[in-house]
Amino acid sequence: MSVQREGLLLETLTRRLAETPPDFLDEPRIGERGSVVVPALVHDLLRMHGARAGRDVLLRFASNDARADRNRLALVQIGCWLLADDWFLGAGCSVEALLARLDGDLAELAAATPAPRFVQDLDRREELARVLLAHLGYRPAGETEAQASDRLSRISGTERQRLLAASRAAEERARAIREALAKKAAEESADKWTRE
Repeated sequence: MSVQREGLLLETLTRRLAETPPDFLDEPRIGERGSVVVPALVHDLLRMHGARAGRDVLLRFASNDARADRNRLALVQIGCWLLADDWFLGAGCSVEALLARLDGDLAELAAATPAPRFVQDLDRREELARVLLAHLGYRPAGETEAQASDRLSRISGTERQRLLAASRAAEERARAIREALAKKAAEESADKWTRE
């Protein structure tokens, strides 16, 4: 991914995450439980950015299945807090880009890591800040594109999982090729012995 524009200092975002207000860390409303109505939070964030989303879009942030959606919605709450920063509000992010971050990137991160760690753990705060910046087309201030890309690759838990999966798949392909070559060599050897 090419990140061409310089954003704000990474430390500004990680500090904002560390200072996430308790209201954004409360339980997301799932069914009749929880206190934070995440679709309303997303709606408010989009309005702050000068955009609107339809009811059908906002319903992607509602759920009746705590097991499947609790962590994802909790991370969306944290993402809304971060994306409400004045810098993001002035950056001119499109509604499509914001929704893709909230509905796509955060779901991927939530599948690998409990949401509270993105507030409590320095590396996870950095990962969340870098992912949102990068996927909105920015890099941290003071970093080159190469530095930003390299650091995101090194810190990203989802990137590590993707690399491990790719490595396992490559090893599996290599093993299958070795087995096929060994089988072919054995068949050729057996064929040679039967001809002689």
